[in-house]
Amino acid sequence: MNRRDSLFALTAFGVAGAPTLGLAQTQPVRRIGLLLPNAAPWFSEALQKRLAGLGWVEGRNLVIVSRGAGDRNELLAPLALELVAQKVEVIVTSSTPGALAAMAASSSIPIVFAHVADPVRSKIVSNLARPGGNVTGLTNLAGEIVPKQFELLKALIPKLERVAFMGDPSIPGQKMSETLRAGAEKHGVALLSLDASTLAEIDLAFETAKRERVAAMVVPPASIFIANSKYIVALSRKHRIATAHQNRSAVVDGALVSYGIDFVEGFARTATYVDKILRGAKPGDLPVEQVERFVSAVNRSTAKALGITIPQAVLARVDEVIE
Repeated sequence: MNRRDSLFALTAFGVAGAPTLGLAQTQPVRRIGLLLPNAAPWFSEALQKRLAGLGWVEGRNLVIVSRGAGDRNELLAPLALELVAQKVEVIVTSSTPGALAAMAASSSIPIVFAHVADPVRSKIVSNLARPGGNVTGLTNLAGEIVPKQFELLKALIPKLERVAFMGDPSIPGQKMSETLRAGAEKHGVALLSLDASTLAEIDLAFETAKRERVAAMVVPPASIFIANSKYIVALSRKHRIATAHQNRSAVVDGALVSYGIDFVEGFARTATYVDKILRGAKPGDLPVEQVERFVSAVNRSTAKALGITIPQAVLARVDEVIE
């Protein structure tokens, strides 16, 4: 083959292979940061899967830089700064502390949050319809869910006189205990508010609840409570205190009941925001979405261990009965 024929062959190959070769060479690789308050692997897995469905595949046109705080909120701020130093184009996080840490690290990099109970009251966004600034995401409506959790506990324990709420004081601006108190008082049930942001404080909260003759406790979706779900369940059984959670996984671990969002699906939905931002949308123009579907579950063996007979009305009401 002479030089002219060789050039012709190479040119022909280039034309034929252009769609694949050209895409591999010219398609930009985007970088996003993942800031997780706990070490739950299903958050990142859910996000990667949903992003791939939208055309963003890690290792091809996407790099995900992940940082996990392991339920230690004090680590979120330095980890957020690490993501900024990695020059990520979007930061995805969950929980109120995660969103606030990302905001403190950057006022220009787009931030997408999931599982924030009250983003307006927590001063993460100015309003839900027009968030403004560089932040948007999804709210889990935890304040509105708490009364439903209490209703399930009351239905399971008709003679309930005292209920506890274990909150994480490191999460500012939330109104879950206030909402729960109003609902409990309507039924003549007293509320005991307890604070816990460490394992030692969780132990103390349960000891206090037991001493105060509390029969049931509402556990909100703070990252430390999600990460230590099995530990909390063990304490609830030890002290014979029924617990209600938002996440179904807690009931799988042995909690009595749950009512709330699908946490995995909620985090996966942040991929839609990431996709729009990477394609040019401004986060401040993207409305904060509110959860529309809630799921409930009850653990029959836990009810039996606590001496609770599950009424037929509750069995008909919940989405799942875990044996």
